[in-house]
Amino acid sequence: MRSWGPVLSAVLLAAAAPTFASAFTLSTQGFGNGSTIPMIHVFNESGCAGGNHSPALSWSGEPAGTKSFAITMYDPDAPTGSGWWHWTVFNIPPTVHSLNAAAGDAGSAALPAGAVQGRTDFGFSHYGGPCPPVGDPAHHYEITVFALKVAKLPLNTQSSGALVGFTLHSNTLDKAQTVGTYGREK
Repeated sequence: MRSWGPVLSAVLLAAAAPTFASAFTLSTQGFGNGSTIPMIHVFNESGCAGGNHSPALSWSGEPAGTKSFAITMYDPDAPTGSGWWHWTVFNIPPTVHSLNAAAGDAGSAALPAGAVQGRTDFGFSHYGGPCPPVGDPAHHYEITVFALKVAKLPLNTQSSGALVGFTLHSNTLDKAQTVGTYGREK
């Protein structure tokens, strides 16, 4: 006599498995995940001589119910004990799916209406590119876009990266990330 138990179990497991229409993705123009960040995006102080322009970003596949987006750039390898916040942008409208290169630069008017840049660990409220200590192994720069369940975060231009990160933690539906690297030999 044939047992239908294993067949029925397989059918029930397949029916219960979640299906995803698409994955939430983030891409950068000029460098890919795991590759070196070009000089145009590197800091232009503290011994670094880059362009200090924020990268062009585009994202898609956010979950249903997304009411706004936020973007962070964070260096977990910084020798501080707590990493280094290079950029935070939040309250990006849900209809926006890209930022042009240099949108996060000092004095730029290219961010979407309503978007706010928080304070970086450099002490200002705009993009600050990579500039790791000379001789460190290449650092990893995590650029993350967050799909949020709220239209606005209750933060402002003086909100630290740590406070932005903390607030994102409880308001995130999903996130997508790419990681660039950069190091200085001398």
